[in-house]
Amino acid sequence: MTTLSYDATGAARQAHEQHLPALLEDKIATRIFAKDATLWGPDAEAEASVRLGWVEAATVSQPLVADILALRDALRAEGVSRIVLCGMGGSSLAPEVIAGTAGVELTVLDSTDPEQVSAALADRLGETAIVVSSKSGSTLETDSQRRIFEHAFTEAGIDAKSRIIIVTDPGSPLDKSAREAGYRAVFNADPNVGGRYSALTAFGLVPCGLAGVDIQAFLDEAEEAAEVLNDDSEENMGLALAAALGGTNPLRNKIVIAEDGSGIAGFADWAEQLIAESTGKLGTGVLPVVAGPKSPEATLGAPDVLVIRLVAVDADVELGENEVAIAGGLPTQMMAWEFATAVAGRLLGINPFDQPDVETAKVAARGLLDAQPEPTPASFTDGAIEVRGGEWLGGAGTAAEAVSALLDELGPDGYLSVQAYFDRLAYAPLEGVRDQLAALSGRPVTFGWGPRFLHSTGQFHKGGPAIGVFLQVTAASATDLAIPDRPFTFGELISAQAAGDAQVLSGHGRPVLRLHLTDRAAGVRQLQDLVSALAGQAAPSTKS
Repeated sequence: MTTLSYDATGAARQAHEQHLPALLEDKIATRIFAKDATLWGPDAEAEASVRLGWVEAATVSQPLVADILALRDALRAEGVSRIVLCGMGGSSLAPEVIAGTAGVELTVLDSTDPEQVSAALADRLGETAIVVSSKSGSTLETDSQRRIFEHAFTEAGIDAKSRIIIVTDPGSPLDKSAREAGYRAVFNADPNVGGRYSALTAFGLVPCGLAGVDIQAFLDEAEEAAEVLNDDSEENMGLALAAALGGTNPLRNKIVIAEDGSGIAGFADWAEQLIAESTGKLGTGVLPVVAGPKSPEATLGAPDVLVIRLVAVDADVELGENEVAIAGGLPTQMMAWEFATAVAGRLLGINPFDQPDVETAKVAARGLLDAQPEPTPASFTDGAIEVRGGEWLGGAGTAAEAVSALLDELGPDGYLSVQAYFDRLAYAPLEGVRDQLAALSGRPVTFGWGPRFLHSTGQFHKGGPAIGVFLQVTAASATDLAIPDRPFTFGELISAQAAGDAQVLSGHGRPVLRLHLTDRAAGVRQLQDLVSALAGQAAPSTKS
């Protein structure tokens, strides 16, 4: 039986009380599940009319289960025990959460870092099959990953075509080329579902099902959740969550999502993309902040912050002021947050289904790959860190002084975005600087690994409120990796992606501090040490 529990205090409770009567009177819940594309206004109608398939995805996807399980059994009989997912954004985040929560191994390759790609190639290649997921069929990252794996399979004497599975929209360039190439299987997803809403489509189900997740049970629970949400009732918790996300007054546009015993692995990372890319546009939106239950943002009580705690079903939770607690199984939570995000879009007055600013960084990166310009000279070098920044750097002469100068650019309603463009698995402890920087600045801090965040929070950075400052960290690689039949390497690709995003952000007038680690291990240690030193010198409420 589907269970979704919700409780709220302060601004979130007031938002629910304020908006619920109109949401019920306008029959928002049942109209969404009836695919009423008029709910978000005339400007959004064309897009919404082809983006509401997610409301019935749990039912529409049922016929996929038998084919996925049959392929899984066939691969296992051939000795394939490892599935690698080559995907970005919604194509990777949902499967990572689903597999992680189920305790099933799934290697998610959502990076162009040469060292992370090399590590994925080096691990049990003979037992590996890859799932290449791309809605558009033209995603540069996944195309590059497919090429290098196909080459590696062939070099190892493995029939590459038998180890490559494709997930894409029908009629996409990848759909056509994959069928012509004779790859092992091609699964088409519902084209009327956007990438970030695609957890219950082939994009979420194929890699997880092949890896060993019970996808039948997953879909069954999601179907029950859809029935619960399709109800114009005061008991509809999805409407309550929507009011918390997009209906506080004044708008609390920093949503801290804290894992607090839910048992769902990495859910906040998935929700981060869903909310940021759906709402961050036209100068408005809400910024999801992935943090811990005791992180600075969750305890400082800033007037623009709302805390949502992901808790266990039946947990006895004592909420602070302006907090939400929500509990439910993973499929139920995914349906609830997709629904709530769509309703929040209506409350915010934006189209929750487009992503008008995501393409800008991609275009800039491609331009830099084509032009191959010389790197921008460093402002100065401090140990293993090259520092690049704008006039706001002032007289900074050390990396620590540069970070301090960047934080000085933060306004009272601003946020800091930390963006690390290298191996997120080998250097995962670097994320620890997030809490320290939040304590140091007294403002919300997000941490994203590049280039994957470009497909999620990257939309909010450019299209949302112009209140962010950006700390970009890139790193030299001891080795590079050629991309078969492409005139650039993985190292050149990730460098262009970082430089392109910095270029676009700077073009929007946002401060961008670029720290390039000339030695990865030494540079990471130096960065961690300098942030710790800065945090130790300042009180947590310095900028509150």
